Amino acid sequence: MSVVKINAITVPPERADELLARFAARAGEVSQMPGFEAFELLKPTDGRDVYLVYTRWRSEEDFQAWMSSPAFTRGHAQHHGQGPVASGSELWSFEVVQQEQVV
Repeated sequence: MSVVKINAITVPPERADELLARFAARAGEVSQMPGFEAFELLKPTDGRDVYLVYTRWRSEEDFQAWMSSPAFTRGHAQHHGQGPVASGSELWSFEVVQQEQVV
């Protein structure tokens, strides 16, 4: 089964619009990577300041290949050029053990 990586990004409320704008303008290179299955940006609706960047991969090796690729560097160029929007982040890792979806 797949692996899931969730980047939990703490964003001060005054920087939330900037985060959303950066994701809207993102390079989108991740979707071209071998083993990539899904991406979602989750915006909190309960007063929290933590946004979740959800990606699903065929394998841990595919995710690691993305992390070490030139495409990853290009995809995160805004972060390096303009500085981080977040005040902190944490990478969570999961293995999918059950799945159900509508087809």
